[in-house]
Amino acid sequence: MDTPFEITLQIVLTVLAGISAQVIAERLKVPSIIFLLAFGILLGRDGFGVIHPELLGVGLEVIVALSVALVLFEGGLSLELKDLGRVSGSLRNLVTFGIFITLIGGGMAAHWLSEFPWPIAFLYASLVVVTGPTVINPLLRQVQVDRKVATLLEGEGVLIDPVGAILAVVVLDIILNGDADPLAVVSGLLARLGIGALIGALGGSLLGIFLKRANFLTEELRNLVVLAGLWGLFGLAQSIRDESGLMATVVAGIVVRALSVPDERLLRRFKGQLTILAVSVLFVLLAADLSIASVFALGQGAVFTVVTLMVVVRPVNIVLCTWNSDLNLRQKIFLSWVAPRGIVSASVASLFAILLTERGINGGDAIKALVFLTILMTVLVQGITAGWFARLLRITSTQAQGAVIVGCNPLSLLVARLFRDYGESVVLIDTDADACEQARQASFTVFSSSALDADVLEEAGLDSAGTFVAMTNNGEVNAVVALRAMEEFQPPRVMAVFPSTNKAQEDNGATAKVKHALVTELPIKAWNTYLKDGAVKLGETCLRQDGFLFQQAHLKALVRSGELVPLLIIRDEKLQLVAANDDWQAGDRIIYLLHDPKPKLLKRLSGGISQELTIERLPAVEEVPMPQPIANPPPPPPPGEATPPSPDNNGAGQKAASQPPLEPESTPS
Repeated sequence: MDTPFEITLQIVLTVLAGISAQVIAERLKVPSIIFLLAFGILLGRDGFGVIHPELLGVGLEVIVALSVALVLFEGGLSLELKDLGRVSGSLRNLVTFGIFITLIGGGMAAHWLSEFPWPIAFLYASLVVVTGPTVINPLLRQVQVDRKVATLLEGEGVLIDPVGAILAVVVLDIILNGDADPLAVVSGLLARLGIGALIGALGGSLLGIFLKRANFLTEELRNLVVLAGLWGLFGLAQSIRDESGLMATVVAGIVVRALSVPDERLLRRFKGQLTILAVSVLFVLLAADLSIASVFALGQGAVFTVVTLMVVVRPVNIVLCTWNSDLNLRQKIFLSWVAPRGIVSASVASLFAILLTERGINGGDAIKALVFLTILMTVLVQGITAGWFARLLRITSTQAQGAVIVGCNPLSLLVARLFRDYGESVVLIDTDADACEQARQASFTVFSSSALDADVLEEAGLDSAGTFVAMTNNGEVNAVVALRAMEEFQPPRVMAVFPSTNKAQEDNGATAKVKHALVTELPIKAWNTYLKDGAVKLGETCLRQDGFLFQQAHLKALVRSGELVPLLIIRDEKLQLVAANDDWQAGDRIIYLLHDPKPKLLKRLSGGISQELTIERLPAVEEVPMPQPIANPPPPPPPGEATPPSPDNNGAGQKAASQPPLEPESTPS
């Protein structure tokens, strides 16, 4: 078997294993890194021996370098500067001051608990100061915490990676060359960061300007231009100063995002797909080269080292770095718990292990083993428990505020007013200029444009809104718009008013994804007419614990008869738009519309049609018909005995029965 085919087979097997691990992780809703490491170890030298990374030679270093550059560029491209501005103080502290807290705390833990020599202990600590977008972003997609916490974790994961990698190189340089001059250490660190940031800013600006002006480029070619550009900037920075390329790629990604290049969302999707492929290949290759014996040789001290990093060093870091921030205690607790390590730690540790072994310095395999143990423990423990912690601390994005509503008809304006009255932001979108003007007169933020335009949805703030609902008079349009919003932005709640048998929905297999807003088969045109004519009342009812089933059945019966439409549910002081398949609970407060077909003339005589509905307690809804107990009839009397008198009429029935029937009176002639 020739060498080229062996290498080709290694790459093919690695890609198959990596994508298989991604598919299984997506199905089970767990971090993919768990299965990537498991597949790599299983197929590596301590498993079945199928994948041999050493066959790639120096090609492994090339794959690692280009893949990490791609991952960090994609991370920078996903950052929104306006979101980072809300947590800028805490983020700045985490990527500067916080790095040295982790370096010192991790170094002491590795020395005292794992019995590493001080230089090797601090080299390990420098490798685990980073978190990384490859594990943070998938975790946040599954857990969906509130926007401020998510932004801080995303920003830390992206910005700390190049800083941590450069710090690790500086520590390694001290170990190899014995140069511990503080001035030289600081100047080397700042030089790498400065050169990388400068090249990334200039290169990202030129790349963004070119993409905005090159209208002749197709979508496919545009994506490849960006890929070539980011690798070009990485190579340029590396040629000027080693290890400055990572900072260049991060800054370039942030700049390209800030310039709002055409088809930016498609570009991010393409880079996201490449990142998944790169991460899959890298983790499988690096794990396949891991010696399980070296991990077990670390002993219990290694486990205690990682636990100390998780439950002592990280909380201290968060407390000090967010001391003067507006984050509440629950948010800080979640940030203290979630800090999984990712691809940068794994890749740099693998390269350092090779370099230390070549220089004849002991500790390379031990560092690599402890870093991988750190990755596995943090991802496994924190990844599995993050959702439980978020729900316990009540910081999940199901509490995300704000709504984007498509349609400026009377019903949608009423829903928007209710959201606004509850203190949530609302944005309306419609193509009807007159309807948009009416909404603006009601002091709403309105976009007079098509909701199929992703740029309009992004400008409307859908990326941070909690609810998206399409409720125009056209059900087919509503279904298509809702699907587009879900595919592009993935907000927590996506709803639409659309018919059940919708061809567009069937073709996209979105039956279980886009929920029916309010009720199934809502006759929205009829309810808009009712609102225009004033033939409705706005009510609120609370589902009581006593008689809950009867009260719920009463409301459902009114809904089925077309007399009532539930609009909003208030549960645990949180406001949500009603979905047709929502399960109601005792204690829910439901705001609804009740059809009131009182004649218009009678309405005018009684005070006129109200211009703005107010919430009332309506007897038609509050008075729940309760079933009466059925009394068992008395047993029939024995034959020959008279029927006993009924207690209800005191024997009147018996007397009436004993009297002869009255003859009808004769009609006078």
